[in-house]
Amino acid sequence: MSASSSIPTLLGWATGAAVTAAILGTPYLLFAYHSPDLHLVLDSLDTGVALLVAYLLLGRYTRTGRLQDLLLADGLLMLGLAGIGLTFALRLLGLDDDRGGVWLPVATRVVGAALVLAASLTRARRPAGPWSRPLKLLPWGTVLVGLLVTWGLRDSLPLALAQTPPASAQHPVIAGHPWLLGAHALTALSFAAASVAFAVTARPGAGGRDELIRWLGPAFALAAFARLNYLLFPSLYSDWLYTGDLLRTASYAVLLVGAGREIRRYWTMQAQAAVLEDRRRLARELHDGVVQELGYIRVETLTITGDPSRRERILASCDRALDEARGAVDALGRSGDEALGFVLHRAARQVADRYDASLEVELDDSVQADADQRHALIRITREAVSNAIRHGRTDRVRLRLDRNGQQRRLVVQDEGDGFDLAAVRGHTGGYGLTSMEERASSVRGALNIDSAPGRGTTVAVTW
Repeated sequence: MSASSSIPTLLGWATGAAVTAAILGTPYLLFAYHSPDLHLVLDSLDTGVALLVAYLLLGRYTRTGRLQDLLLADGLLMLGLAGIGLTFALRLLGLDDDRGGVWLPVATRVVGAALVLAASLTRARRPAGPWSRPLKLLPWGTVLVGLLVTWGLRDSLPLALAQTPPASAQHPVIAGHPWLLGAHALTALSFAAASVAFAVTARPGAGGRDELIRWLGPAFALAAFARLNYLLFPSLYSDWLYTGDLLRTASYAVLLVGAGREIRRYWTMQAQAAVLEDRRRLARELHDGVVQELGYIRVETLTITGDPSRRERILASCDRALDEARGAVDALGRSGDEALGFVLHRAARQVADRYDASLEVELDDSVQADADQRHALIRITREAVSNAIRHGRTDRVRLRLDRNGQQRRLVVQDEGDGFDLAAVRGHTGGYGLTSMEERASSVRGALNIDSAPGRGTTVAVTW
């Protein structure tokens, strides 16, 4: 994993380890405080965050169909239900004693942690397929079965904690049942492994742009240390606030940060999709209207008799207008994710096809450019190819895009008639060269033109 993607997870591990070490090694810190109200507030907050993130992940699953999203949603839903939801249900059924009221939430958390671990080990692009419906019902089915089993075994379940709440929280004096301690240990290991797996998943190139996945690593690191604290200091008493409760709430706070970033990312994507759709609509209107009309004018101009120079000027004007209109169609209707080489190839091909010229390309797809640079390079490519065919009187143009170290280069080359560069620059009609130079300068690059009568022309842009 990269350093930048692993920093949040490392901070989560460091925080959990520091808090646990401070409680174990400092006699001035207590592992528990008597605060019923604060305990209830934190339980409510944890449940709300778990259900919110589960809902967001279920929404992601409906868009992506990824098994990872569905397993995560199920796991967090079960962790959320294991809090106030199960406590309320058990109280309604009269099972909220030291047996039924303990083992069902503990078992539910173990299953939730196992689902989180399974999600962390599942490849992000693997679809859920036919398992989607059973997995959606898994949390509710598990809780229902758990309630029935708890009801049937309510008199034979062992006590989770054999002692009453501590009179003093100075030293850990509560001895938990081996099953309880084992459940805490299993949950802690599941969260710890999931934290590492999610940190690896969030590395660049493997989901690094997924903000929610990026924050799962530190969240489950804190959750693992919370369960470790419950293992060291078993807690089942709602009147007492334990260190594990604080670490658990910290893990849900980190999850809430990830949820906020996920919501912002979703609405940003929605806005971008709306803008792109509107751009495509405008592109269709331009293509079906302006481009078609300009094409018709050009065809009709070819039938004009009389002054040949006048006809050539009209044709040149039509060609420039067509280039402008098609450039606008491409800019509006195309996605910015296309490779630069592909975009330049398409622009050059449109001009070459108009004059029945052949185009040779040699493109390095690793060469990239931002949106403004793309626009300038497309315009330079169109102008250079058009000049080579119309003024250089060639039927073959070569287009090359490559890099030399950190420097990138676009080359348009022909073996046409060529021209006297100094003479063209001194002529008022040399606006095309000036335009290409200005566009090259706008991308913080340089334009170099090598040409002479009878030996073709090479136009090179470096940036």
